[in-house]
Amino acid sequence: MEKINHFIELTRIKRPIGYMLLFWPCIWGLTIAFDFSNNTQIFLKFVILFLCGSILMRSAGCIINDIVDKDFDAKVARTKSRPIASGKISVKLGLFYSAFLCLIAFFILIQFNMFTIILAMCSMPLAFSYPYMKRFTYWPQLFLGITFNYGLVLGWTAINENLTIIPLIFYFGAIFWTLGYDTIYGYQDLKDDEIIGVKSTSIKFKNNPKIFLLVCYSIFLISLFYVGNNMNFSYIYFYGLALIFSHLFIFQILKLDIKNEKECLNIFKSNNFLGFLVFINILLGKIII
Repeated sequence: MEKINHFIELTRIKRPIGYMLLFWPCIWGLTIAFDFSNNTQIFLKFVILFLCGSILMRSAGCIINDIVDKDFDAKVARTKSRPIASGKISVKLGLFYSAFLCLIAFFILIQFNMFTIILAMCSMPLAFSYPYMKRFTYWPQLFLGITFNYGLVLGWTAINENLTIIPLIFYFGAIFWTLGYDTIYGYQDLKDDEIIGVKSTSIKFKNNPKIFLLVCYSIFLISLFYVGNNMNFSYIYFYGLALIFSHLFIFQILKLDIKNEKECLNIFKSNNFLGFLVFINILLGKIII
């Protein structure tokens, strides 16, 4: 039972925010691509597959991240009790767990078309190199954004088996969404990260975080407008953008106090609701004429 508890802690399975932030872009891409005049059972099937895949890959990614960062984690108050950093689980066992989760995820992946499978496999080196980025650049959150939102492209190709400029523009904008919310998340560890020498956008923009977030979220919002305009979504979609704007710019940016760790965590977690809001907005924009 103790080993099971350590595994659960290692994979962060009790903290759904991680895999939900990976899941939402998948569903955004799937929803903009799907023709809802067809059998929606296919759509629901893909939703379930993407959710399971997001949980598995997020869990595997957490393990790899903890293995790579075990020495750093041991020096940070928030992370020093993690199973690998504290020695509760060995690196060897952690690698086994991660490989097993990836194997299950692969069996889910092969349910999709070949183009989607190839694209997904191409993202693997980037996904597992992310934990190293904080050692070399102040932009690890950018690499996280590229990785976390890749599912948006896969959601599109799962339906269309091709790529157009629309999902790529959306993907580009979503990267900046992640760049913003993960910068907010990083302010929880600002002092410890500076002491141990970890790099991040949270440190780089600590003197003007709101301006940086304004740029990031503006790019994301522009991409949402582009998608709606070019996909000929109904008027309700553009009204919905006002709610998304309010959440990003009022609830997140205006409320942000980088010295308040609890508030930074709450704002970060609120992006799960934002992901749901974007999904509902796309869905209504497509089905309501």
